[in-house]
Amino acid sequence: MEAKENVIIKLTFQFALEIVKYCEDLQSTKKFVIANQLLKSGTSIGANIREAQNHESDNDFTHKFKIAAKEIKETEYWLNIIEACYEEYNIDEISKLLEEVAKITNSIITTMKNKSKK
Repeated sequence: MEAKENVIIKLTFQFALEIVKYCEDLQSTKKFVIANQLLKSGTSIGANIREAQNHESDNDFTHKFKIAAKEIKETEYWLNIIEACYEEYNIDEISKLLEEVAKITNSIITTMKNKSKK
């Protein structure tokens, strides 16, 4: 029997890879500060979700996902700054991927909240 694929783990890893490439491009044009901020928040999403996979309790699991949700919002912020300041950088594709990550993350948080109410 084949193990079920963990969609959020796969998706956040893919997103992190895209963020790394995007930030390397920013760094190549000497936008170091914004690149570093985006790199930290963008890769932290998957790191927190990965960490949640070894949770000690349901509350711990939910807490890690809530941290990831905060990192999603911070990443959106930095992408919006980039869009407003640097017209040569397109954020559409990476924003779509982030939106997909956000939807799944928020759905998991909601499911866990509902589970804890029972």
